Amino acid sequence: MDVIYGLIPMMLIIGFLGVVVFIWMAKSGQFDDFDGAANSIFMDDEFEEDKRPLVSKEEVDKVDVQK
Repeated sequence: MDVIYGLIPMMLIIGFLGVVVFIWMAKSGQFDDFDGAANSIFMDDEFEEDKRPLVSKEEVDKVDVQK
């Protein structure tokens, strides 16, 4: 029974600290953007080499002439 008298205040202090840390994280913006990091893998980066065509116009004309 003596152990309970020590555990109850200790659990209340740990619970209070957990609530304080949660409120601090919420105010600092930790939970603002859930989907940003998850969806960033699906967004393409814009690089110059991605904008140029894979096959040049001359190569396309060369294939058309051979057929």
